[in-house]
Amino acid sequence: MPPYQETFVKFRFASVLAASLFSAGMAQAATELVIATVNNGHMIEMQKLSKNFEQANPGITLKWVTLEEGVLRQRVTTDIATKGGQFDVMTIGMYETPIWGKKGWLQELKTDAAYDVDDLLPAMRNGLSVDGKLFAAPFYGESSMLMYRKDLADKAGVQVPERPTWPQIKDLAAKIHDPKNGVYGICLRGKPGWGDNMALLSTMVNTFGGQWFDMNWKPQLESKPWKDAVNFYVDLLKNYGPPGSAANSFNEILALTNSGKCGMWVDATIAASFVSDPKQSKVADQMAFAQAPTMNTPKGANWLWAWSLAIPAGSKKVDAAQKFVTWATSKDYINLVGKTNGWGAVPTGTRKSTYANADFLKAARFAKAEKTAIDSANPNDSTLPKSPYVGVQFAAIPEFQSIGIAVGQQMSAALAGKSSVDAALKASQTAADREMKKAGYYK
Repeated sequence: MPPYQETFVKFRFASVLAASLFSAGMAQAATELVIATVNNGHMIEMQKLSKNFEQANPGITLKWVTLEEGVLRQRVTTDIATKGGQFDVMTIGMYETPIWGKKGWLQELKTDAAYDVDDLLPAMRNGLSVDGKLFAAPFYGESSMLMYRKDLADKAGVQVPERPTWPQIKDLAAKIHDPKNGVYGICLRGKPGWGDNMALLSTMVNTFGGQWFDMNWKPQLESKPWKDAVNFYVDLLKNYGPPGSAANSFNEILALTNSGKCGMWVDATIAASFVSDPKQSKVADQMAFAQAPTMNTPKGANWLWAWSLAIPAGSKKVDAAQKFVTWATSKDYINLVGKTNGWGAVPTGTRKSTYANADFLKAARFAKAEKTAIDSANPNDSTLPKSPYVGVQFAAIPEFQSIGIAVGQQMSAALAGKSSVDAALKASQTAADREMKKAGYYK
């Protein structure tokens, strides 16, 4: 081959190679997925393990935006409402999914046979669906349950039933309350927030026979069940709770429980894996589990929640986003976590197959109580009187967020002794009434 021809061939080869590398770079840039998620342990683990997804899908790269829960809600809500397009995958919950799905703000999730959508726990699948269509896939799910120190109950001569009542809980709290020795009868959330103290208080109101709104959307915050439930809650924590309960949320109570200071705790089932882990809890071996307490009805006694992955409608990267959501919420992902970090560390509360896995059941002695709680929660029928809303510990309407925050502040003030229960409920009713009238539910 003449030298000039050889030079030309080399030049052409280099040009084609450069062009193909440039195209590959462009293709890669075009399929970068921006994922908004919450800064908790399970999601941080997902980020670490996502290199497995990128290796299996070389055309897709992942960019993570990890935020504190309150900031995450604000950012994704603003982005989706304004069609900002900042995120390709969003971490949202059971409150947002039905509202946004109905508004047409979310992409319906299409799953293949390998994904096995029928393996999803019915409570999770139903809570993330609108008219039978799945709009978010559960990454981990939870209900609420009673976690208690069996050694203290045994010492008091009390056998805790599988489904205790609130009066039974109060009776046991009185018997095991021993503040001089650093043990409080019961710890419950008191920090204000619609997903904080109101998550617990809503379930108490439900089981006392109450509801947020009647069938005409009128707030029911001064009804007898609300008064009975809130008085019971305030009295219980004032007499048998730790000091400063009005400022305690999940993390504060988890620390108290793990240090042996809480005799009982009613909260998210996801906490069970932490309080029963000897690496985290000094009373891990003493912890036992039962269903959330009931009062006048079992309806709505325990909440239902799932941190889930969703794709905004109108996304330009639906196929790539769908691949990621499918991977992160699949049986294969749960197996990957189990093999990598141990079966006690897998995200729970989403799939039937997890609760049929012998390795998981061996590692998680709370599994049966957790699944029973999740299966019993029904967001479509969570109150004794008929209600117009979907949701157990919230009402899935856009106005609930601001109402829940306002009521949560009043309840925290009542717990702290800054207001009477009646005054707090009256102020709550006024705030809720104003919000619902402004939104046009009634005049």
